[in-house]
Amino acid sequence: MAIYIDPPLWPAHGTHFSHLVSDTSLDELHAFAAAAGIPERAFDGDHYDVPERRFDELVAAGAVSVEARLLVRKLIASGLRIPARRRNKSLKVPLLHRWEAIMPGHDALFLDLLDRWSEPHRQYHGCTHLLSVLEALDLLTEPAEAPRTVLLAAWFHDAVYRGTAGQDEEESARLAEDRLTAAGLPEADVAEVARLVLLTSDHQPEPGDDDGALLCDADLSILGGEPEEYARYVAAVRKDYAHIGDADFAAGRAAVVRQLLELDPLFHHQRARELWRDAAHRNLKGELA
Repeated sequence: MAIYIDPPLWPAHGTHFSHLVSDTSLDELHAFAAAAGIPERAFDGDHYDVPERRFDELVAAGAVSVEARLLVRKLIASGLRIPARRRNKSLKVPLLHRWEAIMPGHDALFLDLLDRWSEPHRQYHGCTHLLSVLEALDLLTEPAEAPRTVLLAAWFHDAVYRGTAGQDEEESARLAEDRLTAAGLPEADVAEVARLVLLTSDHQPEPGDDDGALLCDADLSILGGEPEEYARYVAAVRKDYAHIGDADFAAGRAAVVRQLLELDPLFHHQRARELWRDAAHRNLKGELA
């Protein structure tokens, strides 16, 4: 059992804030916070926000200082993490932190991608989906990190989204080629990112394509959610395809669900199968019924 705190990186109210979490229970977290005199109003569902001036004091009181990415992984592993899709706050700051870890100094490209993922017509395929895919990659690769090309492919895989299956992935891949070439990425890396983006069209990587399997597994992780979460996902997808009539959508969605059920395997990495396979088959069969 331990209490963890990340560096004060998050700007707000004229200072910077750290996150304080437990890797075991909220009771442990609340007890530590109360003993340290942290007010209840600082609690935000699965963590406390604490100002920079308290950082050294809290470390001295027993909080373990870890970098932000590791803190998130600890929280996810604890089962206490509130998924991004259930939060109402802006996702710009956590997404920016992740972007700077792989593409520092490319703020304009980050803002371009953020604008794309924030387009008003997106319900499911928005910023919450992007962050969820990145968090799924964390789960599948911990304690290591996902390859940079896989992370970039996650950022670009739905960067173009008009609700046209196949064409969206092709345009997203071309966008990745254009933007990453301009950013100075090596040609081989650019080609690999584009290849990975295209794989999210049918989620069928070739045997031995570990990076392709990693991205596809993360992209489909929503299928293995709890029934309530899965129902919200299906409802959001319907809104994404609001331009299609009910009968046509029902027929198209049924075809997609059948295709997913026919994928063998549906998830490729052992950890992904353990986390999501059984629930995904249950959810998909339930939707089809």
